[in-house]
Order: sequence, then C-alpha cells, then structure tokens
Amino acid sequence: MEELIAKRYIKALKSSSDLSSMQAMQEVFSGLASSFSDDKFVSIIVNPNVNAKDKEELLLNAVKPADSDKINNLIKLLVENNRLNIIPALAKELKKDIANSTKTYEGVIYSDSNIDATTLEALGNGLNKKFNSTITMAFVKNDFNGIRVEVEGLGIEINFSKDRIDSQIIEHIIKAI
Repeated sequence: MEELIAKRYIKALKSSSDLSSMQAMQEVFSGLASSFSDDKFVSIIVNPNVNAKDKEELLLNAVKPADSDKINNLIKLLVENNRLNIIPALAKELKKDIANSTKTYEGVIYSDSNIDATTLEALGNGLNKKFNSTITMAFVKNDFNGIRVEVEGLGIEINFSKDRIDSQIIEHIIKAI
C-alpha cells in the first residue's frame, strides 16, 4: 500500500524534475529512510503527542543541506497528510524509477561457495548484453546449495540448485529403467 502512495508522489515529482534532480532527491530520501532504522527517530515520528510542526521542523533540518524547495515542499506535504511512514517506500521507489530511467541495475548472487570478482563481472556482462542494461553484481555468501542470481529492478531470478539437479538426474535414471 505504501508503495502505491509513494509512486503517486514520485509521478508528480518526475513530471516537474530532470534526472539529476531526481537522483539528488533519491540520495536525500535514502538518508531519511535510513533514519527509520533508529528506534528513537521512529518513536518521535509516530508519536501522536509530538505535534506535526515539530516533526516537520525535525525533517526539514535533516534535509537542509540539500537546499531544495521541492524536497522541503514534499516534506511539508507528507507531514500535512500524516504520511511520514512512507518515506522509506518513497526512497525505494525513487531508486527503482531512476534505475528504470537510466537502465542501471544492481544484482545479487547468492551461493554457499565463494565467487571471484572476474566471475561476477562476467555474469554482469552477460546479463548486460541480454537485457540491454548496465547491471552490477554483488556476492552474498549464504547456505543456498547452488547459485541464485537476482536483479530486482528487472524482475530476474535465476536458480541453479545442486539438490534439484541431483533429484532430476535420479528421476531420469528411474524413468529410463
């Protein structure tokens, strides 16, 4: 639900902004979104006993270095409509929108075995050619028995599970007998 509301705000921002100002806004709102991981900050923002003017002042001081009337007006609008809780969704949707505009995406490779930088680069280059985009890959080691590649902005998920391949080989042998 928050994503849908955030998309409406982004659509309005996008109609009156160029790509560089959108990228600047994305940086500002990503910083604000990271503040939502602080329990003290969240307790102030969601506290009904703190008046809206104080919340607005707190957020405007946080975004003051950006020196942007659009950002300030958006903060005021969010406070006025009591929608401060959508700031993290707004940052995420701004990032997605900019990625779609520039065709620059971030992908993640999950595996239980280590993958070197040249392999990451080769996988990224292969996906770049396939999807006509710029995709940078990052590696996350976990307990997945195989390799899983995800590029969230493009909706790509590729899985190669060792367990699944083993079970398919066994099924194939059983069918052959």
